[in-house]
Parts: sequence; C-alpha cells; structure tokens
Amino acid sequence: MARYTGPKTRIARKFKEAIFGPDKYFEKKNYPPGMHGQSKKRSKQSEYAVQLQEKQKVKYTYGILEKQFARTFELASRKGGITGENLLQLIESRLDNVVFRLGIAPSRMAARQLVVHKHIQVNGKLVNIASYCVQPNDTISVRPRSQSLEVITNAVVGRNNRYPWLEFDSTSMTGKFISAPARDQIPENIREQLIVELYSK
Repeated sequence: MARYTGPKTRIARKFKEAIFGPDKYFEKKNYPPGMHGQSKKRSKQSEYAVQLQEKQKVKYTYGILEKQFARTFELASRKGGITGENLLQLIESRLDNVVFRLGIAPSRMAARQLVVHKHIQVNGKLVNIASYCVQPNDTISVRPRSQSLEVITNAVVGRNNRYPWLEFDSTSMTGKFISAPARDQIPENIREQLIVELYSK
C-alpha cells in the first residue's frame, strides 16, 4: 500500500506545524522550505489554496491517501450532524490511529506497520487493515505473541497521552474504544470547515 515515505521535516515546515510529532530539526528551521522560506515577502494565498492546504495537512497527519480521504469525506457527509466533525471522528476511528492513541506505538506510521504485520487484534480477532473503522466498545489488544516486541514495550512504558474516549490496561496490553471523540477532545490543530468548503465547490 502506497504511503508517503519522504522527508517528514520538510512537510512539517510546509505547514508550519510539527504534524508528525516532536522534531528537533523542525524547531531549528520552523519556516517554509525552499530558498525563499525565510523571506517576509510571501504572496497571499487564495481561498482555494488555503482550503487545499488544510486538506493536505490532515492527509499527511493521519497518513491517508487521496482516494481514501475522499471516501471518508463522502461517508461523513452522509451522516447526520456536522460534516466536519463527522470527518474527524471517522478518521480518529481508524485502527492505526486508535493503536497510536492508545500508546501501543510511538507514531501513526509505526501503528500502521503493527496492524499490517498482524500484531493487533480487535475483539480477539486479528485485523491487518489499517483503515478498519473501530466501533464503540470494541476491544483492541496486542496479539499475545507480539507483546514482547521492543517497539511495543518501549511505547507502552513511555506512553503519557491520556484520552477520555479510550481505556488501556498496560498489563494485558488491551484497550477499549469507548466512543468516537468529541471535537474539542481531538488535540490536532485542524480547521475542518475549510475542508468541507473545499469539497462543496
């Protein structure tokens, strides 16, 4: 499955945010890449460019490709309620993101790899589809044979994120997806309304 594997700091500098997590190189050069990155004379972006950039930021943050993102937006628009919030809730419900939020993996990319390599179970069954949509009250666990993997044990020991929509038992390496998060519980700096406006054109 194709995924972005290029330089992360360059992408973070493009959006002026450390979207892939703490990055010492981003801290040193927190301005746009390119020879004119530090120039104060930056041309004003069009409304479309701002909207497109916000969508690109979300895609890079969560590691989602264009077709998959478009399908997710379509699902969000069909649901009742606010489309932008629905979109973020569906993205947050992806199995790779839930594994990352639980603290089983140090990054979303690492979480995706754990899922694809069959280290993660949902309700006791192996699931190797990163985009699998986790439902409320689903149980997410590390396969018993995989619980001693260094990448997992290190991540669990160092986990410090706590999210009210998730529960996790580090002893059994089992978590529970209580419900989809409310908008104000999602820490990422995302202006989802810009994405809705982009797709409504």
